[in-house]
Amino acid sequence: MMTPDSTLFERVGGRDFFVRLIERFYESVAVDPVLRPIYPEDLEPPKAHLAGFLAQYWGGPPQYTAERGPPRLRMRHAPFAIGQEERDIWVRHMRAALESVDVSAEDAAQLSEYFEDTATFLMNRP
Repeated sequence: MMTPDSTLFERVGGRDFFVRLIERFYESVAVDPVLRPIYPEDLEPPKAHLAGFLAQYWGGPPQYTAERGPPRLRMRHAPFAIGQEERDIWVRHMRAALESVDVSAEDAAQLSEYFEDTATFLMNRP
């Protein structure tokens, strides 16, 4: 239930929601011919990092920062070539993952907007 002072983290059910979302997302990344080469062989660490970051960003405990330091998204993504194609594919997979989990339309819209904006922000090549 949405209340004026509730966080998205609380509304979606906490960390478990983000773990499920990211599991679904990485099912697609694991077989994507464009994105898969960008990721390390072992996908478990990036799954944990992304789920932890999102949980914290949306109002959960600061576990991500405690474990990894400040997010510094652009710095962390700088070594990877992210152009329009990579951005669009990433967003497509994240949208599909978001559609596969139980979340209100309002929260899904807020998450989707964030994913689109952030993916654009992380582009580092034409």
